[in-house]
Amino acid sequence: MDDGARRAAVAALRDLARSRDYRDRADAGCALASFAELPEAAEALRELVLDAGDTFVTRTTAEALLRRMDTLGLAVVGSALAVADPGHGDWIHTAVVDVFGVFSRDRDAAMRDCAALTEDPDEHVRQGADQLLAILADIDPILHEVRNE
Repeated sequence: MDDGARRAAVAALRDLARSRDYRDRADAGCALASFAELPEAAEALRELVLDAGDTFVTRTTAEALLRRMDTLGLAVVGSALAVADPGHGDWIHTAVVDVFGVFSRDRDAAMRDCAALTEDPDEHVRQGADQLLAILADIDPILHEVRNE
């Protein structure tokens, strides 16, 4: 897809993110997670993770970002977590447990990515990465890798 089409999609989703209906905002957050590498999407995603109107939007957007299984998704969630109030922080925590509570390899990869993010130039990303590391360290995933010894 060309860059113009991706930016047009993000613009439309940003409009949806401003809807009064929490379901529209949650849908926008899930879809925008696919475009998180674009600066205009990242800005809207941070706002949706900290949605003032409904923590359902917080949880679904955070989950979509975390399901990317990459440093970018973790950075956006961590940056929001660093400034989140306790209510939003609880729902972000729930999203982390839901996403990384199944496969140990996913949790371990996220821990490595968060460790790298603790050196990020952005203070909120660094603080959030520390908080994410603490959450991830407490997770005992359901499925672990089989190790031949």
